Amino acid sequence: ILHVTDSRIVAAHTLWLRFNDGVEGVADLSHDLDAPVFELLKDPAHFTAGRLDPMLHTVVWPCGADFAPEFLRSRITNASA
Repeated sequence: ILHVTDSRIVAAHTLWLRFNDGVEGVADLSHDLDAPVFELLKDPAHFTAGRLDPMLHTVVWPCGADFAPEFLRSRITNASA
């Protein structure tokens, strides 16, 4: 099962992520915020409140938004393993 093991906000709507399989890289989520649950995350101030949840093994936000690790992995660019 894929898990996010580390994350950092690197820019507006952009995360650096590391996964339990060793892959790491940057995910730009700016084009993935159209659903109502992500509306608040369009504001960079809300986006920067994202944190790695140790129980869910993904990045979550106080507004209740989160992305599945598999989805985040599909958005990784400049991946390294």
